[in-house]
Amino acid sequence: MKIMVAVKRVVDYAVKIRVKADKSGVETSNVKMSMNPFCEIAVEEALRIRESGAASEVVAVSVGPAQCADTLRTALAMGADRAIHVDSGALAPLLPLSVAKILKALAETERPGLMILGKQAIDDDCNQTGQMVAGLLKWPQGTFASKVLLDKEKQVATVEREVDGGLETLSLDLPAVITTDLRLNQPRYATLPNIMKAKSKVIKKVSLEELNVEIKSDLEVVQVTEPPKRKAGVILSSVDELIDKLKNEARVL
Repeated sequence: MKIMVAVKRVVDYAVKIRVKADKSGVETSNVKMSMNPFCEIAVEEALRIRESGAASEVVAVSVGPAQCADTLRTALAMGADRAIHVDSGALAPLLPLSVAKILKALAETERPGLMILGKQAIDDDCNQTGQMVAGLLKWPQGTFASKVLLDKEKQVATVEREVDGGLETLSLDLPAVITTDLRLNQPRYATLPNIMKAKSKVIKKVSLEELNVEIKSDLEVVQVTEPPKRKAGVILSSVDELIDKLKNEARVL
């Protein structure tokens, strides 16, 4: 069985986000970029499934500009067998529905038995792509997975997911789409030898025209602004002083 894993290039989680001067978006020039943390978890889970013998190949896929190749090489260094880069050219950042259409076209070409994605990206927090691609493919889906078990003989995936009321267990007929939650696993670090090997591996490039996917958006970003700055907090010396401030300044008592 083949597993397809979608990975996204985002601003590194440790970088302080800055809004562009023209308020058209977030500044990405000369900013450290890395693989979306939830996508790292997706890659790790695919690798563990392959290592257990339930899958034979892990294919990493990324959609975006040429720099996405760096993210794919990270996936290759972690242990992915192949990488596919769908070059979006000069198009603005793609929205979830557009990415879902591209992943659908790739799935129809590659025919994976399982598609794994991060539940959301830390740059837009949309949490939509996995659900949309499952809908377009008409595949069953298990979102926010905190545990995944595969039955190779029955071609069934058992997904444990965290919900407000506790844990929910789903049984999915393969092929299926799974999105990963934070507690599913701890991604491995790529070793230096594997990083060096990944630099020489060939990444397959595919255009939107080859996939016969037309990208258009019904949404327009009008303006991006930083949240208003809050006043610095104060340290109070006693409970009486706290009550006084809540009563007379905040007027909540």
